[in-house]
Formats: sequence, C-alpha cells, structure tokens
Amino acid sequence: MGFGMAPQSEAAEWSILPSIGVKGVYNDNLLLTPLPHDATYGYWISPAAEFSGKTERLEVSGRVASDFVTYYGGEETRFTNIFLPLSIRYKTETDQFGFTGGLNRDNTLASELLTTGLVLRFTQRNQWTAAPSWSRTLTEKLILETSFQFSDTTYENALRLGLADYQMYGGAGGLRYQLTEQDQIQLSGSYMKFYTTNAPSGFSASIPGFSLNLTHAFTETLTGIVYAGPRFINATTKTLTSTIQTRDAVWVFGTSLTKKFENSLLELTLARDIVPSGFGLLIQTARAGLTLSHNISENLTTSVSTNGYLTSGITRFPQGGTFPDSRYFTITPKASWRFLEWWRIEVSYTYGKRDTDNFPEAMSNATTIMLSYYPPKLALSN
Repeated sequence: MGFGMAPQSEAAEWSILPSIGVKGVYNDNLLLTPLPHDATYGYWISPAAEFSGKTERLEVSGRVASDFVTYYGGEETRFTNIFLPLSIRYKTETDQFGFTGGLNRDNTLASELLTTGLVLRFTQRNQWTAAPSWSRTLTEKLILETSFQFSDTTYENALRLGLADYQMYGGAGGLRYQLTEQDQIQLSGSYMKFYTTNAPSGFSASIPGFSLNLTHAFTETLTGIVYAGPRFINATTKTLTSTIQTRDAVWVFGTSLTKKFENSLLELTLARDIVPSGFGLLIQTARAGLTLSHNISENLTTSVSTNGYLTSGITRFPQGGTFPDSRYFTITPKASWRFLEWWRIEVSYTYGKRDTDNFPEAMSNATTIMLSYYPPKLALSN
C-alpha cells in the first residue's frame, strides 16, 4: 500500500427546488355524466419539492409532492394526492443501469381517464410502480436493452364501486441499432402478466408480443418515430361455476412527430395500445393528440392541447359481454405568466365530451386558475 496518495472521489452536485401552489377549480360536469347534476367547485393546495443529484457516473432525481383537495357543490369531498416518483441511472464505460418507479396516489378522473379514455367511478387510486433496466453497448452502433416492469394498483372502496384492484409484471428485451446519423431501428420482444387481486370472479391474462421501432431525424428540429407489433392475449376468467379461456391477437402501433421552432413546439401523436382498467379488464385504446406551445416572451407561455380517444374492450366481463365502445374528446388552451421572479400564475380551460354506445353523450366545461411560488433552488456540491 502506497502512502501520500489522496483517495479519489467523484464530485457530487445536489439540488432541491421547493414550491407551493394554490389552485381554484370549477367544473360544470365533473363526472361527465348525462344524468342531471350540479356544478362542482373547489380549491387545491399543492406543496412540492424536486431533488436531483449527479456525479460523473450516477444521476438521481425525484419529487415529493401532494395535493390537498376540497370540492363543493355537485361532488362534495376531500382527498389527498401523493406523488413520489424516483429515477436513478448509473453508467460505466459499456453498461447503464436504471430504475424508475414510486408511488402515484390520485383520483381516477385525473389518471385513468387520460390513460384509457374511460370514466370510472370517482375515487382515489394508489399505484406503486418499479421498472429496473439494464443496457450494454456491444459495438459503436449496437446496444442491447433489457427492462422489467411491476405495478400494483388499488382503488378506495373498490368492490363497493364495482372496481377491481390489479397487478401487472413483465419484461422486455431487444437490440437498438444506429443505422445512420439520422436513423435508428429497434427490435424487441416483451411479456406482460395481468391479474385482478380482489375481484369476486378472478381474471388473468398473459400478453407476449414483439415490436419494431424506427426513429428518423428529418432535420435538427424535426423528428419522427413509428412503431408497430402484435400482442397475443391469453385470458382466463374464473367464476364460481366455470373457467373461461380466450385467445386474441391485437396489433398495437404508434407514431409521433415533433417539430421545434425558435419559440414554439409542435407535437403530434397517434397510437393504439392495450392498457389495464379498473373494471378488471384489458382495454384497447386508440388515441390521437396534438399539442402546440409558444413562448410569447421569456415570462409568458401559451399552449393548446387536444386529445381524442376511441376505447373498446378486448377481454370479456365474467358475466359475459364486452365493454361498450366509447369516445372521449378534450381540448385545453392554457396560459402561464411568470409575473415576478419567483411567482407564476396559470390559467386554463378544458372542454370535454364523452360518447358511449347505447348511452347519451355528456359534455363538461372546466376552468382553473393556479398561483405558484418557487423560492430559490437550494444547491450543494462537494
């Protein structure tokens, strides 16, 4: 052992960005129901803190946030949202290890609606997720990628509201190859397992599949992505008197186009995917979205986003029959103004329309105004 040599250590940089927001909301049809109803209004108090740390090889980032929500009028209720996402990445010369996951506690109208396009009963949803990953650089252009996913989703008063808690786990692996400076191709295989954990009639499904992904940079400011592949669904439903097994094959696909301007950003997406639902079924959701944001000045930003969903059931209810087709459309213009160094105000309006087979259509109009305070970032380095 040599003497007089100082131990080597990597420099680390850590930062914390706290914030707090107060939001007032109004919605003339919070539950998107065609039945007679009253308008709902209320307020949110949202403290949060984002943190990050970085060394030469390690990157860590996360967030600790909550919403204290009070509603009056048509839906008088109080609830608390909690958000604890965590992301970790560690890299060597040839390998990269990653992890994303955490807790997301919110309500069904804020989470599942935007994922599936379905309106569930108005209740809180708790979702734990964990997704470790590993990739290795095989050559200058070829990378091996693997990942594992796990999620556990529960609903408050699930059985009383006709909802089902569920879990999903599985993994994926494949190769990513850089064809040219502008083109990248990725071929991967995946396997997912879905099953309900508290339903009177147990439901489970295994979903193996394959996917081909192509990425092309048309210019430095225009990028397009397209992917497609089959999913093979093997489902089993167990009732008190029988066991029902079904097999289906579904093609999933998607494409996105991102264009950056000097002060604007345009994003276009189109996708069809298989997603789980609190009804204890697998759902096929086709989604088209368009988002345009523009920086009018350094402190003033405007945006408009619109999304359309076409949702249908893939697997059957234990009692027989499939979920009826439904359509959901939403458009949201928004403006954000930083009027002081640490203060920001955001105003938005959302129009929503829902149409389900054999049911009258329903519409909603919602407005929000939010005042946020962002104190100076706390930074530490060693």
